[in-house]
Amino acid sequence: MRGLFAVAGLGLGLSIAAAAPLAVAQDFPSRPITLIHGFAAGGTADAISRILAQPMGEILKQPIVVEQRPGAGGNNASRAVATAAPDGYTIGLPTGGHAVSAGLYKSLPFHPVDSFEMVSTVVYYAFSIAAKPDFPANDMKGLIAYAKANPGKLDYGSAGVGSTHHLTGELLGSVAGIQWNHVPYRGEAAAFTGLLSGDLPIIIATTVTVAPQLKAGKLKALAVSSPTRFRDMPTVPTVAESALPGFDVRTWAGIFAPKGTPAPIVARLNAAIQQSLARPEVKARLEEVVGGDVQGSTPEAMKTMVASEAARWTDVIKKANIPQQE
Repeated sequence: MRGLFAVAGLGLGLSIAAAAPLAVAQDFPSRPITLIHGFAAGGTADAISRILAQPMGEILKQPIVVEQRPGAGGNNASRAVATAAPDGYTIGLPTGGHAVSAGLYKSLPFHPVDSFEMVSTVVYYAFSIAAKPDFPANDMKGLIAYAKANPGKLDYGSAGVGSTHHLTGELLGSVAGIQWNHVPYRGEAAAFTGLLSGDLPIIIATTVTVAPQLKAGKLKALAVSSPTRFRDMPTVPTVAESALPGFDVRTWAGIFAPKGTPAPIVARLNAAIQQSLARPEVKARLEEVVGGDVQGSTPEAMKTMVASEAARWTDVIKKANIPQQE
């Protein structure tokens, strides 16, 4: 009889333990949630965070407070999320640079994948290879031919060393078999200044920033890095269709939480994101800000994507001999 009571007691204990996370999720959230991103106020990451925070807050019936932790290419924000309590009340908005950090830095206070519970992707957006108006090529085939005829003499600018813009250029050069020189600038705006002033022949920049300059006739867009054409530049072909089949580079933004956040809470956050992205006004606003494709995901799909991106960019960094940063 004592053994039966012991077994019954064990069963009751296991039932209570199993029910505890569900009860926590049902009560979640009971206070405001902090959404951290790693860039300055007013930038793209800040805009994405605020566009998403409002509908998520309405759905979860608690405010989502956006907090900036700029510095170290977004690593300050990632560290803040990785070390936060795994209770769902601190979440983060990583971008494509988060996956780059695995290969770009000698050491990190977190693992880009294993230190987090991925929640959902939010949006993907592409780059454009843009040239000054008098550049002697009008498409990617022409650019590649020019670069091969002038090895080591063609420069391209980006938003900075180790940026996804920079690494897109390195990958493009490797796949195309060309030797060109990277010229780092302090952000996209500075790179555009270099191009528009005529100091720089080529830049790699986000499609949403290239589009208005193209419409104004201040540059020409040779290609976009995504597998499909950009809606605001429908006449500009993709790299894949014009020169390098299979080429696909897009950066992204998503939501993650600290490692150990209970699965029911991750599921609740994921559901709130999917419901938010399904709202036409939210989708339209995100598309306007980043010029990309709004696309949510399961936590598992986001984890697979981030791991794949980290492996790809680490390989590019090694092959391009880009020095690791402290």
